[in-house]
Amino acid sequence: MNWENVTKALAAALGAVAGLLGEWNVLLTILALFMVIDYLTGLIVAWRGKSPKTETGGVSSRAGFDGLIRKFFIMVVVLVATLLDVAIGNASRVFQTAATMYYIANEGISILENTALMGVKYPKFIAKALENLREKNDSLGDGKRDDTEDEGDKPEE
Repeated sequence: MNWENVTKALAAALGAVAGLLGEWNVLLTILALFMVIDYLTGLIVAWRGKSPKTETGGVSSRAGFDGLIRKFFIMVVVLVATLLDVAIGNASRVFQTAATMYYIANEGISILENTALMGVKYPKFIAKALENLREKNDSLGDGKRDDTEDEGDKPEE
């Protein structure tokens, strides 16, 4: 197999994923970048012998493969959210957006954890912002009142 065929197959696969996700948008790009950065920072932590995912703290092909599988299933969940939007007619992709932002927050927190293991300090407000983003998008649809509703929408007491 030559690299040209590998490149074509990869482009076809990515095109199919983008097609299933509706249209590729900036949030999906951010998620994809965060996933790559998280994976790479995880590898660097392991190369430095500081990984909490192995007994020795070093690189493990199993841990690396498990990470890739988790990232694959993150995209599956985003796809399910997208298909749910399509099924109920949400042209604005509410569920896709919420799921994507939730995973952006998770990946961002993981990146910060990896950089901390490398000895890199980060501003706490970034971690707090990511935690707030994750919580906000995890709580959608939990029956809480949306603060953006008009006062006239309140039921009479």
